Amino acid sequence: MRKSDSKHLDSMFLERWSPRAFSSEAISDENLNTLFEAARWSPSCFNEQPWHYVYARSEDDLTRFQSILVDANKAWASSAPVLVIAFSKKQFSHNNKPNRWADFDSGAAWMALTLQANKLGLHCHGMGGFDQDKAYQVTNVDADKYNAICVIAVGKMISPENLSLDLQKKESPSDRKPITEFISEGKMS
Repeated sequence: MRKSDSKHLDSMFLERWSPRAFSSEAISDENLNTLFEAARWSPSCFNEQPWHYVYARSEDDLTRFQSILVDANKAWASSAPVLVIAFSKKQFSHNNKPNRWADFDSGAAWMALTLQANKLGLHCHGMGGFDQDKAYQVTNVDADKYNAICVIAVGKMISPENLSLDLQKKESPSDRKPITEFISEGKMS
């Protein structure tokens, strides 16, 4: 477990990290649905819940989803049993006006999903390295209505020895900035 400066911080935050070494072992319907249920309860502006997840777990779907990843992510994400593409709806449903909080709210849902994964003995790794245009093609999601945010690998963590030597060196929880580097009281100095 990583070290925290706060003795009151719940361990779920310290135990969460984004590994690259995934087992190809299937994830049960129940566990997968529990991840999405956790996202469902996330807060959002006007309770819009603008997130939408399209996931792949069959061999054909996984191959299509892997095709949108940059090579560096393909190198390790190809073993994950589930890939999820996270989208956010660009307009509010109630008035069709732009929802400038959609990505923010979808980020909150992603955090709920990944924390729930850890509670189930699973891990998630979000990836920004993907072809956004191709994400719309492989999922049939309307690019005019949704923003493709990230691809998420989901699975059980295995030994990093299954990765290339370069990736093995990266396979550990990363440190965090001290809070003094990202908070300001009253105004930013």
